[in-house]
Amino acid sequence: MKLRWALAAVTVLAAGLLIAPAASATPAAPIVRCEFTPTPENPAARPVLRPLPFALTLGHADVTFRTNYGPVTVELDRAGAAPCGVHNMLSLVLQRFYNASQCWRLTNSARLGVLQCGDIYEVEKGGPGYKFPDEVTGKETYPRGTIAMGNQGPGTNGSEFFIVHSFATIPANYSVLGKVVRGMDVLDRIVAAGIIPSERGPLDGAPAKPVKIERVTFG
Repeated sequence: MKLRWALAAVTVLAAGLLIAPAASATPAAPIVRCEFTPTPENPAARPVLRPLPFALTLGHADVTFRTNYGPVTVELDRAGAAPCGVHNMLSLVLQRFYNASQCWRLTNSARLGVLQCGDIYEVEKGGPGYKFPDEVTGKETYPRGTIAMGNQGPGTNGSEFFIVHSFATIPANYSVLGKVVRGMDVLDRIVAAGIIPSERGPLDGAPAKPVKIERVTFG
């Protein structure tokens, strides 16, 4: 157990060095407590350490998803409403959890236009072996370019996330992590390639041409 937390501490410190803002006279960044609860009923799809139970709440970090369609860069907002969600994603990126994974779901209906990723096995299966609470104010909106946590109900956040390629008229139940700053044209090409119909409907299924996350990098 001591070794596990020591490795987790190294993970968090390394992530902080990679994403910390430039040095200044500003006091040390404030932190918030986070709660990451193991899910033995849904074990980790890949070996991964839980993040330490605190998150920085200052600044932002850029992460690039390098896909077979091209790169998509998102700006994750640590000062927003979901610092624990951002902390979690940065930890998973640092541990290469998302590398060589696939985006299993694409929707393009009048209500919902998103690309859903982050699950290792299939839609909503294959998470990190833990969960954490929602971070929502009830005023969240999901315009084009939003990146947010996906879940299977309240308090079930893990590794799943979605990016809005058009708009999402959905309840404010999903923690907003940030926004796409480069690569919306990549999302447009994914949508243009089409959707394989599923039991959820003709505009809600797997991307017609698989979307593969080859690797994820900082910056």
